[in-house]
Amino acid sequence: MQRKRNKGFTLIEILIVVAIIAILASAVVIGLGPAQQSGRDARRLSDLREAQNALELYYNAKGQYPSETTWDAMSADIVAANVGITSPLPDDPTNNKTYSYQYGASTDLSSYVIGATLENKNNAVFKGYNPPTALPDGFPLTCKGSSDGTYCLTL
Repeated sequence: MQRKRNKGFTLIEILIVVAIIAILASAVVIGLGPAQQSGRDARRLSDLREAQNALELYYNAKGQYPSETTWDAMSADIVAANVGITSPLPDDPTNNKTYSYQYGASTDLSSYVIGATLENKNNAVFKGYNPPTALPDGFPLTCKGSSDGTYCLTL
């Protein structure tokens, strides 16, 4: 008498395959962490350069930099000024961080500081970085560079 063999996988075989896939997936996610950080930092640096260009367009049209004290308000002021920027400046790629903007000390609207906190304190951008020595009152970042991960541009 021939025994009838069922085709298919047993529960144990399916569980082993699922466990192997889960282990491989977690290894990939863990391995992508530093690459994702570098990508977000590159975007932050690009966003600061974009903001710097927008601020220069604003200055050329108005003769001063925006007198706002937050990134969002400065961005809205640039859009409203009709200087060729039609959408708000980008926000930080993570939800728990924000970019910073402050015009010069007290009422000086001929200078500004913009900054971001980078995730990788060993970022190549910090090589040769000279942080601003004088920051305006109320500027939320310290701009020390690799020691605290803050990177600032000033004029």
